[in-house]
Amino acid sequence: MTGLALVTHSTSPRGGMVHTLQLAEALHAAGHPVHLVTQGDPAAGLFRPTSVPYTVLPAPDRSGTLTDRVHASIDALTAALGDLAGRFDVLHAQDCIAARAAARVRDAGAPVSVVRTVHHVDDFTTPALIECQKAAITEPDRVLVVSRQWERILHEEYGVPATVVPNGVDPGRFPPAAADRRAELRRSLGADEDRFVFLSVGGVEPRKGTRYAFEALARLHRAGSPTPPPVLAIVGGHSFQDYAAYREEALAALPGMGLELGRDVVLLGTLDDHTLAGWYRSADALLFPSVKEGWGLAVLEAMAADLPVIASDLPVFHEYLQDGANALLPAVGDPAAIAGAMHALMTDPALRERLRRGGRATLPAFTWQRSAEAHAAVYEQVRSVPVGR
Repeated sequence: MTGLALVTHSTSPRGGMVHTLQLAEALHAAGHPVHLVTQGDPAAGLFRPTSVPYTVLPAPDRSGTLTDRVHASIDALTAALGDLAGRFDVLHAQDCIAARAAARVRDAGAPVSVVRTVHHVDDFTTPALIECQKAAITEPDRVLVVSRQWERILHEEYGVPATVVPNGVDPGRFPPAAADRRAELRRSLGADEDRFVFLSVGGVEPRKGTRYAFEALARLHRAGSPTPPPVLAIVGGHSFQDYAAYREEALAALPGMGLELGRDVVLLGTLDDHTLAGWYRSADALLFPSVKEGWGLAVLEAMAADLPVIASDLPVFHEYLQDGANALLPAVGDPAAIAGAMHALMTDPALRERLRRGGRATLPAFTWQRSAEAHAAVYEQVRSVPVGR
């Protein structure tokens, strides 16, 4: 029996896992035999219910160094995929750990082809992750990316041809919140309807431009206008990466900026889908000043929840965003420009409404059904090439 396994190394509801689950559901709905394989707590399952068949493998012990954990995760996933390989002819990996494990299974003689989606390339400093990331780009049989920008980067920097298959978004994933639910969430921040709430998705990481967001927020607080000053609520926690030092330094810098953790900047942590939906519908805008993105799935999610968006002037965002039409795109890494965009959004209701309308008009081009169809065509192409070529 042949089939498709979508493979990730974690059940954490970050962008890669959200992408994988949504893609799996769209493929499943279209009648494709698909199975999701990931690592986590088998008793807990996935971060939300799904109709897709899935297997949650026990995650390795998180003790030891980051290098130890990377190797342990690859080894455990390799062993499990080896046991499952007879059920699948295509293993589609969504991260470097899953891709390295899938390639090992193929190289050990299993009749499988390996597809990898490279969402972006991280600026790792841990050698084990640097090695994992590079090998996971060059070893697969077919590489996919979610934007033209990363198609160019992989060609120029790695000599790897890639196929662009854009992300999708499910407009029904974040339904409107009841008024009392919205008020409850905002009160948890100390924010009534008069205090503007910016939502940030992705945790405190260098790639997300978090330090620049803090500096922009501090500028607004120092200026004393508008009043009351805004609050920044950050969704997401630690990832399987080596950014702990950046997080600690960024948070430690808040008092020197005149900002208080828990009052002006609030860490919401990793959220279940219901709570995340509540925050998307209770905040006033998305603040997403990334310095590097593969696509920016949170932008589409915010648009689906009728949130106006501030992103950044990255080439990848220009593939689907237009400054002033469906988002504001201040200069990358420029706190003054980011603060200016925040101030404009806070003080101009007409601008907010224009961006909401622009966001709604953007969404129909990015459906998971369309993404699933493009993925299915790639799988058929891969299956047409004999394994072991």
